[in-house]
Amino acid sequence: MAKTQIIAEPGVPQVIVIREFAAPRELLFRAYVDPDLLVQWAGPLGLTMTVDHFDLRHGGTWRYISSDAHGNEYSFNGVFHGTPSLDGIVETVEFDGMPGHVCMDTVTFAERGERTVLTQNTVFQSVTDRDEALHSNFADGVNVSMKRLEQVLARLSPPS
Repeated sequence: MAKTQIIAEPGVPQVIVIREFAAPRELLFRAYVDPDLLVQWAGPLGLTMTVDHFDLRHGGTWRYISSDAHGNEYSFNGVFHGTPSLDGIVETVEFDGMPGHVCMDTVTFAERGERTVLTQNTVFQSVTDRDEALHSNFADGVNVSMKRLEQVLARLSPPS
């Protein structure tokens, strides 16, 4: 089983997530840009995610809403910078519950034979914002999402 690396250097407003998957980068990219697949893996357990809108182009906006069993909603929004492609995805991310605290995500998909290394570089506006994210179960959420992404990819991959 692959392990997710989460790198957060002290004093740097950045978190880097690295995970290798047994899937081609085209499939991994598809899991990121197909809203029907995205809702199957992104976000924490116990929440149901819906895609409010998803305009996959330079300047396009997106918004996701996660709901719990009690009807509480948690939404995130952002803007794509450059057109998402196999070379990568660059987007802003903002939690609607903390307006004005925007981070920039860059996701890349590097081929390694039959495998793909996913790297997500999240740059926060400040070390304080980064630290607050880390203290809000960031690592647990990332680990759960990466495990669920691995399961989605396994269902989509042709049997070997």
